[in-house]
Amino acid sequence: MSILLLAGSPSEHSRSAALLDAVHQRLGLRHALIERLHIRDLSPQALLLADVGHKSIRAAISQVETARAIVVATPVYKAAYSGVLKVFLDLLPQSAFKGKAVLPLATGGSPNHMLALDYALRPVLQSLASRHILPGVYATDAQIPKDDEGEYRVADELGTRLDDAVNNLLHEGLRMPLATGFAPVPFAQVRCSV
Repeated sequence: MSILLLAGSPSEHSRSAALLDAVHQRLGLRHALIERLHIRDLSPQALLLADVGHKSIRAAISQVETARAIVVATPVYKAAYSGVLKVFLDLLPQSAFKGKAVLPLATGGSPNHMLALDYALRPVLQSLASRHILPGVYATDAQIPKDDEGEYRVADELGTRLDDAVNNLLHEGLRMPLATGFAPVPFAQVRCSV
């Protein structure tokens, strides 16, 4: 099972990247096979000229094709997802997300842009034939503050929401069993001593 983490921020160090890192960490604990694609690392000229024959674009499209699930993270600018994410999604074939579960993530300056997930990003993900678009996670800047070393860190409350989103992705999106503290024990194996 391959899960592609799609980073839609034009910046290397961003709150949406921190959100994606937190999801990566949670998926790693569940032993998921994870790949990562940073759109900012693709050839800017190939992206803007829609050069689907360029090797970096071909490789990125191949990553999308082979993934079973996709986690899309983007900052929200002017009530919409990032332009680099838009340019990349426009290059994908119309059925690029067919049969895939998709978990959208977004960050923004205030709660006022929360609906960008549902009204801007979700229709595009749907148009790419996603099998199942899971409820997204939106975080404000205050929920991903910088720590003493200047690194973005996910606040505890947001971490709990990400735990739920990852469980949802694995259980609903990929039909894997829910994470529990212990494996079930058949009654026939139960031993007790007095």
